[in-house]
Amino acid sequence: MARVTIRYWAAAREAAGTQAESVEAVTLADALAAIVASRGRDGRLRDVLARSSFLIDAAPAGRRPPAGVVLRDGAIVEVLPPFAGG
Repeated sequence: MARVTIRYWAAAREAAGTQAESVEAVTLADALAAIVASRGRDGRLRDVLARSSFLIDAAPAGRRPPAGVVLRDGAIVEVLPPFAGG
């Protein structure tokens, strides 16, 4: 497992209630599942993640399924929700 940092921007930061957090994960799907599970019944973050795009170490994850995006130890995952006007 890799220890990765999740950074949140805009609406994702609001839904997460934090600017960043660390999780243990092998894939992007694992990381997303861990952060959603840590919120319990609060579905706000899950809803934002469904509309977001992701950068892994500053490179777009693109349209690859999150289960196929393997994370390295120390990776930084940035959660970018849709921004108004762009």
